Amino acid sequence: MTAHVVDAAGQNANALLVARIERLPISRKLMTIRVIVGIATFFDAYTVLAIAFAMPQLVTEWKLAPSEVGLIISAGYIGQLIGALFFGWLAEKVGRLHVLLFTIVMFVSMDIACLFAWSGASMMVFRFFQGIGTGAEVPVASAYINEFIGAKKRGRFFLLYEVIFPVGLMFAGMVGFFLVPIYGWRAMFIVGLVPSILTIPMRWLMPESPRWLASKGRIAEAEKVVKSLEDDITKRGGVLPEPVVRPVDPRATAKSDWRELFRGIYLKRTLTIWALWVCAYLVNNGMITWLPTLYRSVFKLPLQTSLAYGWTTSAVGVLASIACALLIDKVGRKPWYAAAFFLGAIPLVILSFLGATSAVQVLILATAVYAVLQTVAFSLYLYSAELYPTRLRAIGTGFGSAWLRAGSSIGPIMVGFLMADFGISYVFAAFAAVAVCGGLVTVLFAIETKGKVLEELSP
Repeated sequence: MTAHVVDAAGQNANALLVARIERLPISRKLMTIRVIVGIATFFDAYTVLAIAFAMPQLVTEWKLAPSEVGLIISAGYIGQLIGALFFGWLAEKVGRLHVLLFTIVMFVSMDIACLFAWSGASMMVFRFFQGIGTGAEVPVASAYINEFIGAKKRGRFFLLYEVIFPVGLMFAGMVGFFLVPIYGWRAMFIVGLVPSILTIPMRWLMPESPRWLASKGRIAEAEKVVKSLEDDITKRGGVLPEPVVRPVDPRATAKSDWRELFRGIYLKRTLTIWALWVCAYLVNNGMITWLPTLYRSVFKLPLQTSLAYGWTTSAVGVLASIACALLIDKVGRKPWYAAAFFLGAIPLVILSFLGATSAVQVLILATAVYAVLQTVAFSLYLYSAELYPTRLRAIGTGFGSAWLRAGSSIGPIMVGFLMADFGISYVFAAFAAVAVCGGLVTVLFAIETKGKVLEELSP
């Protein structure tokens, strides 16, 4: 084993710090952290989907073929795959906050570059590099937020932060609907630029993850962060219960080794979460990024109507996500995911059988699919972070979400080529098969994490 184990005193100090974090209620300081990270994640989501609402106009302006549209959309997701892998690894080495700051600078700078794109090829390159930044931000932010919260409140607290991602997607639809017909496709990138810059100085107001600091043997720094969180409670008259110290495995303070993801209990968890990421995002991002263009090119709807239909689907996804955030700590992760995948397959089968012959038919049934599967897609960051110990959390979440990017890049390309060769009904049949696969993987291999301390889930 290559991991270096710290001494017993370090292990005991780490166990006490974990116990103190676990007893903390949701304080004003924790809410501030969630809001700051949420602002960045909001514009990360907006940036991801901006291209979908710019694309109907770009198709006409640059005379793009369906296969070119698929490649431009997928370029961003391929960049996200690289960003999630590399920066997930880097966050284990240098800390969560340094990586978060760099990723925001990167995707904002590439937003500027997209404004000056002059062809499909140039947009493809800029979206690829922008994807590296957006792909890194959410998995690292997910590991960061999870490490501040106790087991009993973790699902609800984290997912109410993560709801901001589908809200960002919905906001992209609103901007597309109101501004693109008037000001052109560049409006999508201008709106995403200014508020994103405002999040950069806000990073300095946030502490590093105390769990990460403790895992690196930086106990004094971790103690300072935890004490500031405790003081935030006691200064307002709150009373903290005595910490319940549980033994922490010596490996909790070991150096990270990414190969552990493929050993012991983590091998099955890693393969399971990868499959869930691919299935959820292949279907959802394959649909949501293509729907405005499909309405425009297949059903010949006006641009504004096409964008409005796309926005409606995103909005219903937000409502479903909020319901999931409020209920998942009661229902549990495994039963929720299994039900969502199997239910999501039903409207897809109906669409395939009916042949998707009208825009309204696609709007209603595709929105139902998107809403159900969005509850899985947006909460997989929570579930991924719960499956790994602190030393592997960011890289494990990054590796998992890299498959999100793989699924997201496959989806638009698959739609483009199936549409060209076979027709729209085959697109929905393929999506239905993928959703059923996701349900089967959940039932057969997923574990339940509801209400368990992070250190207990990864002994």
